[in-house]
Amino acid sequence: MKKEEGKNQTYIMEFILLGFGDRPELQYCLFLLFLVVYIVTMAGNILIVGLVVADRHLHTPMYFLLGNLSCLEICYTSTILPRVLASLLTGDRTISFCGCIVQFYFFGFLAATECCLLAAMSYDRYLAIHKPLHYAALMNGRICLQLAAGSWMNGFLTTTIITCLMSQLYFCGPNEIDHFLCDFTPVIKLSCSDTSLIKLATIIFSSIDTLPPFLLTLASYVCIVSTILKIPSTTGRQKAFSTCSSHLMVVTIFYGTVIIVYMLPDTNTLRDLNKVFSVFYTVLTPLANPLIYSLRNKEVKEALRKIISRNRFLENKSINGYQ
Repeated sequence: MKKEEGKNQTYIMEFILLGFGDRPELQYCLFLLFLVVYIVTMAGNILIVGLVVADRHLHTPMYFLLGNLSCLEICYTSTILPRVLASLLTGDRTISFCGCIVQFYFFGFLAATECCLLAAMSYDRYLAIHKPLHYAALMNGRICLQLAAGSWMNGFLTTTIITCLMSQLYFCGPNEIDHFLCDFTPVIKLSCSDTSLIKLATIIFSSIDTLPPFLLTLASYVCIVSTILKIPSTTGRQKAFSTCSSHLMVVTIFYGTVIIVYMLPDTNTLRDLNKVFSVFYTVLTPLANPLIYSLRNKEVKEALRKIISRNRFLENKSINGYQ
C-alpha cells in the first residue's frame, strides 16, 4: 500500500478495487463475458454512429441525438470495462488516487450527460407524436444542436465541481473499495476528511442532473401514451408506438437499474446485489442501446442493408475491373 507522509498523518495514495475478487473461481469466466460485452458494445455503437453519419436518411433530430448517445456509450463503457478486464486477467486490483478520481470524473460526467440526452430524446418523440404538424419547426437543427450541447455541458460543469471537491479529500485508511469502479459513495466512506460539504454539493447537483431530466422523460411518455391511446385505428396506434418503443426500452433499463442501485440501503447483505445492478446500468445499458435500436428499428436496418449492398457492388465492380 503506497502512502504519503503528512505532518501528522499518513495519507493513502492507492486504492484496491475489490470488484468480484470474492469469486476467484469465476475470474476467467467473468473476463470472457465482459470481453465479449465490451467488443459487442463498441462495435454496435460505432456502427450506429457510422450509419447516422453516412446515411442522409438518418440526418434527422432523432438520429442526431441517437448518434450522440452512441458516442457517449462508447466513452462510458471504455471508462469502466478496460480497467475491470485488466483486473480480472492479471489479478491486480490496485488503482492510484489520481486514477480513481479520473475514473469517477468521466463516469459521473457521462452518466449525468446520459440523463439529459435521454430526456432530450423523449422530448423529441413527444413532439413527433403529439405535434406532428409543428415538429419540423419545433425541432429544427439549431434546437437539436442546443439540446445535445446543453446535455454535454451540464454533465461537464456539475461533475467538474464535484470532482474538484473530491480531489481535496484526504484518505488515511483503509484503502479497499468494495466495488468494481470508483463510485461516489464507496470512495467517500473511506475519507478521513470532513465530507459534509461534498455530500451537500452532491445531493444538490445530483438532484439537478437527474430529477428534472427524469421528470421530463416521464411527462413526455405520459403525454405520448395518452396521445397514442386517442388514435382511433389499431394500425395507427401500433405505428405511433413503434417510433418510440426502442427509446422507451433504453430509458426503462437505465433508470430502472439506477433507481434500484441508489435506493437500496447500503448494508453488507445488499452490497453484492448493489454491484450486480451496477453492472446492469454501467455495462449492459451501453450494450442494450445498439442492440435495441438495430434490431427493432426499421430505418437503421434499412441503412445497414444499403451500406452492405453498396459495399458488395463496389467489391464486385473492382473484381470485374481487375479481371
